Amino acid sequence: MAGAGFAAAKTAGCAVSISVIIPALNEAESIGAVVQSMPWSDIAECIVADNGSTDATAEIAREAGARVIVSPRGYGAAMSAGVKAAVGDVLVFLDGDGADPVEEMVRIAGPVLRGEADLVLASRIMGKREPGSMQASQVFAGHLIGWMVRVFYGFRYTDMCAFRAIRRETLEQMRMTEMTFGWNLEMQIKAVKMGLRVKEVPVDYRRRIGGESKVSGNLSASVKAARRILGVFVRIRKQKQVQNL
Repeated sequence: MAGAGFAAAKTAGCAVSISVIIPALNEAESIGAVVQSMPWSDIAECIVADNGSTDATAEIAREAGARVIVSPRGYGAAMSAGVKAAVGDVLVFLDGDGADPVEEMVRIAGPVLRGEADLVLASRIMGKREPGSMQASQVFAGHLIGWMVRVFYGFRYTDMCAFRAIRRETLEQMRMTEMTFGWNLEMQIKAVKMGLRVKEVPVDYRRRIGGESKVSGNLSASVKAARRILGVFVRIRKQKQVQNL
């Protein structure tokens, strides 16, 4: 079904290539399955940006078919490195822990391929969540950021899920600077400031295949990430208005 969906998008006059970018830090338990589940006949490549793994993440990803690159530490740094290495016209981002439903990629990338949206985001809050897949702190953070963006920018987000799609040229105009966990929020705020067509798609969210979440696996990491995210919000608020498309 995914293949048919991608074919329909391309038949609509959107003969573009897709690069899937996955940041990965010590995801040896899950990365192989994630890479193998890619819709290979419909994408140009799958890039795994390894940003300091001390396990076999890179080797397993490479054996599964991904193009592995080495990036500096930091979630945003890995995303940025993946973007620079990618060849696709449309970029799809997702995490390497197996929680994002790769089989739903056509629903995320399709609207961008068809020219119906500029940025498409998966929403775990709007979809069904497997018990234990998201901690209460993550759900709270999604609601808090959604409220803040609505108050200051007039748009309501429900989530900051990594699973998203955007055209390369659109992302380049954003001039992304956040190299930590604030990468996703920076993209979402700048999309609103630029007046982009943003679409959220409900997706079902699973428990990660293995390992510990870098953001929500423990209280200390959650608090640290929350502070960074709020810091990003403040910094973006102070930046000069991004030029409209």
